[in-house]
Amino acid sequence: MERPNTPLLDQVRVPADLLRLTDPELGLLADELRAETISAVSVTGGHLGAGLGVVELTVALHAVFEAPRDRLILDVGHQCYPHKILTGRRDRIRTLRKGEGLSGFTRRSESEYDPFGAAHSSTSISAGLGFAVARDLQEAEGHVVCVIGDGALSAGMAYEAINNAGALRRRLIVILNDNQMSISPPVGAMAGYLADLGVNGPQDTRTWFEQMGFAYVGPVDGHDMDALLAVLREARDDTSGPILIHARTVKGKGYAPAEAAADRYHGVSAFDVASGKQAKSVPNAPSYTKVFADSLMAEAERDPSVVAVTAAMSSGTGLDAFQRRFPDRFFDVGIAEQHGVTFCAGMAAAGLRPFCAIYSTFLQRGYDQIVHDVALQRLPVRFAIDRAGLVGEDGATHAGAFDLAYLANLPGFVIMAAADEAELVHMVATARVIDDRPSAFRYPRGEGRGVPLPERGEPLEIGRGRIVREGTSVALLSLGGRLGECLLAAEELGKRGLSATVADARFAKPLDRALIMRLARDHEVLVTIEEGSTGGFGAHVLHLLADEGVLDRGLRVRTMTLPDRFIDHHRPNAMYEDAGINAAHIEAAVLNCLGLGERRIYAVPKRTSSAA
Repeated sequence: MERPNTPLLDQVRVPADLLRLTDPELGLLADELRAETISAVSVTGGHLGAGLGVVELTVALHAVFEAPRDRLILDVGHQCYPHKILTGRRDRIRTLRKGEGLSGFTRRSESEYDPFGAAHSSTSISAGLGFAVARDLQEAEGHVVCVIGDGALSAGMAYEAINNAGALRRRLIVILNDNQMSISPPVGAMAGYLADLGVNGPQDTRTWFEQMGFAYVGPVDGHDMDALLAVLREARDDTSGPILIHARTVKGKGYAPAEAAADRYHGVSAFDVASGKQAKSVPNAPSYTKVFADSLMAEAERDPSVVAVTAAMSSGTGLDAFQRRFPDRFFDVGIAEQHGVTFCAGMAAAGLRPFCAIYSTFLQRGYDQIVHDVALQRLPVRFAIDRAGLVGEDGATHAGAFDLAYLANLPGFVIMAAADEAELVHMVATARVIDDRPSAFRYPRGEGRGVPLPERGEPLEIGRGRIVREGTSVALLSLGGRLGECLLAAEELGKRGLSATVADARFAKPLDRALIMRLARDHEVLVTIEEGSTGGFGAHVLHLLADEGVLDRGLRVRTMTLPDRFIDHHRPNAMYEDAGINAAHIEAAVLNCLGLGERRIYAVPKRTSSAA
């Protein structure tokens, strides 16, 4: 594909090169940077709309401030692609989100121009305040600039940081990138306040931000280079305390298909620049996300007490369809997982049946509320945990690696993991009827395995797994999405004369004691496989076997989990290959356990004739 003509951008290797350009040339540079961003993302896919909305702002920031001495902290990082192009990474920009390529987010290990890594929302002001305090205590020079979106202001952490920063009065510049969009349109009273402020300007003597201790500047047109440069230079030279600059921008700015799209082309696959048409493959099966949403709507049709809650991810969780069908029973709380969990707890205590649909990686943000407000009170909140396991191009920041471990340790929880899309249908139905304790069901990103879907979900017996394939010598006990890999491994083991049983645990808690004891009794080897970190399902199986004295009788046991490290972005299958839990790895684990593999855990001495 022909790349855009960028004579000014070609002169920029690092931000210091912008100092040679005049203000009018910076405006032209922004046009070239936007064209280069569109060209690069059309090849790689990724987050497009957010970056296009901050092109002028990114150029102005790097023209006014002196990174990396001055710390530029981008909230979330969806908007960082233009920043990466200007900070020495243009030659690698077409490796975005590819294996061994550039991260789709800011990353400390990638560049000195990324002082703080991001990918989860609403952290920038807290981190920036930390940098500002460290600068002052160390009597160092430099500015700290945080760029945070209006959607991120729906998270409590942002308010906590504003509250602290306003009290400490440190020199800190916060730029509110107000594009009236998150991944979906923003929700909440603050969104309405900002919209009114952006249209009518400050109507009160002091804005809310000023009442919280910040000087307020704006609103300013975030695509007017001259206005941005003037405001940023004034803020740079002001030493009085924290300043908030309210910049109004347009997500997807400068690319017509993005500006016209409902989500402003938040996340895209590779696309044709001329038409905007994305190159999406035809799925072989419905996605797990769609199956969940359809199943929940079916349950809601039968049960008026079912309500759905998500945290700024209505489309990502599939609940936008639920919202259209049941608008009065759908709640988007914004990027506020802590509030969302306790909000569900309150509804559960009042007799409703709330389903709290949050990605595994984001559910981490509400863990205290899960423990204190839900589990401790045995309230029947139902957690629908999307993106369980490894998720591909978003990498380690979005991996659903830890929910099994951090939930399975909580007393009274019921935890399920879907091996296929049909199982997910039944798990949604199961969760609906669990009224005496909290429950969770996890499912992976992407399309299902192509199994037939039941006409109606039927509640499963709590704590009961199933045998999928009968064997005699080896038992593979899978939880969740690795079941298909276990079946492939069983086929390969069969070719070696090893008969393998494959079981689907279904439940990480409570464990199916009878099934596990049967597998341990009737097989020489037992291997557990899960798409989660150590300390999860396999650890609980080991506890059971130890408590029952099974390990004293010579059973060979292996637990296969994600390794004790963060796994970088790549295609999902390549990430699982890196993690070592694909079919070939399962087969190798069995062979090594039996001493039949190419490598042994310990050296086996050769027998000599005299020893014989």
